[in-house]
Amino acid sequence: MKLGLLVETAETNQKLVGLMLKKLGQHTEGLDVVVRNEIRQTLLDELRSLHVETQRAVQALRRMQRAANLRVVLWSAGITAMCAAASVAVAWWWLPSPTEIRDLRQQRDELLAGLERLNKSGARADLQHCGDEHRLCVRVDLKAGRFGQHADYYIIDGY
Repeated sequence: MKLGLLVETAETNQKLVGLMLKKLGQHTEGLDVVVRNEIRQTLLDELRSLHVETQRAVQALRRMQRAANLRVVLWSAGITAMCAAASVAVAWWWLPSPTEIRDLRQQRDELLAGLERLNKSGARADLQHCGDEHRLCVRVDLKAGRFGQHADYYIIDGY
């Protein structure tokens, strides 16, 4: 009898263990789904936070790019302005003023008028130093003939 009770208890325990194993299997399958959902949810949360951080980094890089572009524009404008100012300063320093240009033109006109007067009065004469004493002599036009009371004047060549 004791043996029968023991066998019956063993069978009952065996059925209970089988039932518990089935429940444990079902619970394990449920746990697998729960764990996968938790992993999926954790991964999605981390990816969302990574996306937010990536967007912040992109915005920061764009702000840095705009700031760098603005600096390049400002430096370029500054360098261009400095070059233009240097060119104007050099031109102002080296080039004559309008008053000086007017004075130089007037002086040139006076010199041209004086040159014309000189040309009319014999400045185009071909003068040289002649002889052992290096006396001043002039080239004359022998074909033009002699002039003066003693015929001792000649026409200068080219007049």
